[in-house]
Amino acid sequence: MTRPFRQIDPPQRLLMGPGPVNAHPRVLRAMSADLLGQYDPEFTNYMTEVMGLYRPIFGTENEWTFLIDGTSRAGIEAALISLAAPGDTVLVVNFGRFGLLLKEIFDRIGAKVETVDAPWGEIVPLEQIAAAIERYEPKVVASVHGDTSTTMAQPLDGLGELCRQAGAYSYADVTATISGMEIAADRWGIDVVTGGLQKCLGGPSGSAPITISDRAAEHIFSRRHTELGIQRDDLVQGGGQRIGSNYFDLAMIMDYWSEKRLNHHTEATTMLYGARECACVALEEGLEARYERHAKAGAAMTAGLRAMGLTIFTKDQNRMTNVTGVYIPDAVDGEQVRTRMREDFEIEIGTAFGPLQGKIWRIGAMGYNAMKHKVLLTLGALEAVLRSEGMTVPAGDAVEAALEVYRG
Repeated sequence: MTRPFRQIDPPQRLLMGPGPVNAHPRVLRAMSADLLGQYDPEFTNYMTEVMGLYRPIFGTENEWTFLIDGTSRAGIEAALISLAAPGDTVLVVNFGRFGLLLKEIFDRIGAKVETVDAPWGEIVPLEQIAAAIERYEPKVVASVHGDTSTTMAQPLDGLGELCRQAGAYSYADVTATISGMEIAADRWGIDVVTGGLQKCLGGPSGSAPITISDRAAEHIFSRRHTELGIQRDDLVQGGGQRIGSNYFDLAMIMDYWSEKRLNHHTEATTMLYGARECACVALEEGLEARYERHAKAGAAMTAGLRAMGLTIFTKDQNRMTNVTGVYIPDAVDGEQVRTRMREDFEIEIGTAFGPLQGKIWRIGAMGYNAMKHKVLLTLGALEAVLRSEGMTVPAGDAVEAALEVYRG
């Protein structure tokens, strides 16, 4: 006899880790709308609207601003394998787990990967990147903006110009910062920038916004090799090396998002609805106000943690505003505290990776969760758990310190 499955009814957890976070109710409502065919004029109009909505969020005027169907990593992979070909020399700015991810993706396509590195908890100075570009003469230079594994935000001003002077293409992964910290693709001069919905944009994982400069688009189209079964006379094939993935072939995806509407794949309708609503919510709030809200929530969280006597991981300079790393006190079991937070208070905080595993917690305040009461609830719960685990923590000081930040 087949065992009956219950209707999905997840616990109502407050997700205060490094992502994902709780989706905005408007986004969830939008995602419950009726499906449309991928070439329905109403739906292709939504696609065009999405392109316009994400340009200010990326800080760009780029025509080629659209969505990759898949999680934020799908956007990363589409960008890297469409920019670089096997044998190309590439340079990765590496200061954490996700810099290492960029390196791995390049490795997998057979690129020659060089890195310019900083210890976890630091950023790579621009002059070191410039020296590495001069030394290696890369085809592509790739960096993460905010790396949640280390809570550090790599400054990107000037990087694009360095790359252009050297004849290189530039790429940035802004998954963890898009709509929570300023993204300035045009001012930075970055050729390709990709993000995700599941952090500051306040949506579910599953769609990856992307923007591509005209310069990079020309390079990508030089590698256009349209799938045999859908070739058309208006799609001129490129002379460059074919992109090594069908699904992540940006040349074909861009032809799908253009007026040509190439039948490359069936657009993820529900995710497009969600991505569109994420952008609407962000722009209605106002980007400057949104950045300030994230900065205030992060500052309040940091002040509260310090008031508990905890030590913040790394220096304040160049830390992300929306994720805070904090050292786990020697007196407690870090995983036991996370379990108690989840089971007793329905609040999730994050663990860490690599050299920081077991050493820090990562506590986020992003998107729909970068709100005063959610910061205060998290601090109050953490204080209660630490006290019950035997730590001496000043009663109420964390919440009061966070409130002081909001009063200021």
